[in-house]
Amino acid sequence: MRIYFQVAITDLPQLVAAFHSLVGLGAVGISVASYIAGAPTLDADPLGVVKKTSIFLGTFIGGVTFTGSLTAFGKLQGLLASKPLLLPGRNAINAALAGVNLPAMYAFMTTADPTVGLACLGVSTASSFAFGGHATASIGGADMPVVITVLNSYSGWALCAEGFMLANDLLTVVGALVGASGAILSYIMCKAMNRPLLSVIFGGYGINPQLAASTEGKKQLSFFQQICQIEIPFLVYKASPTMRLTLMRLLK
Repeated sequence: MRIYFQVAITDLPQLVAAFHSLVGLGAVGISVASYIAGAPTLDADPLGVVKKTSIFLGTFIGGVTFTGSLTAFGKLQGLLASKPLLLPGRNAINAALAGVNLPAMYAFMTTADPTVGLACLGVSTASSFAFGGHATASIGGADMPVVITVLNSYSGWALCAEGFMLANDLLTVVGALVGASGAILSYIMCKAMNRPLLSVIFGGYGINPQLAASTEGKKQLSFFQQICQIEIPFLVYKASPTMRLTLMRLLK
């Protein structure tokens, strides 16, 4: 409640992103702890395959959510540059960071050695941290609201994985609801912004021209201004950082 009363309404997106980072970090911690506690009995457990799958996916999704949410928070709060980080070969970097988890997961699922299993989780943690941070940094600040809803979906699936790990039906159901609703909301927001969802998620891969930057978008803004008689400079000044970027893009 104290945080609620201290945060301005325009700062709620970055507050949500900060909370999502805690969910992601918690998912990583619970996944690793669950494996350490249950490693000796997982191979004999009839549900051992399900639990090991949940542990690995919880680690990966939680890691992406943690650093991705921190990066989104930094962009919205002005701590990081809102411009996308366009490194050469950024799509290959993202693919490599995500792809390294496939052999790591195979080794994790087939080994009975807890040391090897922990090493695989370590690889997943490190790569997911790097992937989440880099993929989010490659996305512009104006798309951060969509990124936050995507990360919200990720946090829900991480929570769902925790439910399988802990054999907790409530966590599984709530996580599935959060994950599905976040995915649907992300799709709706991208449709409203005339943006392909995959281009937002993968850091601008295959971006199409936005309606906001088109002639039609400028006509809509002009019409909106005439109807509401709003002074655009005042509107831009009063807007949140994310909305300010969108409005400035419309005014170009």
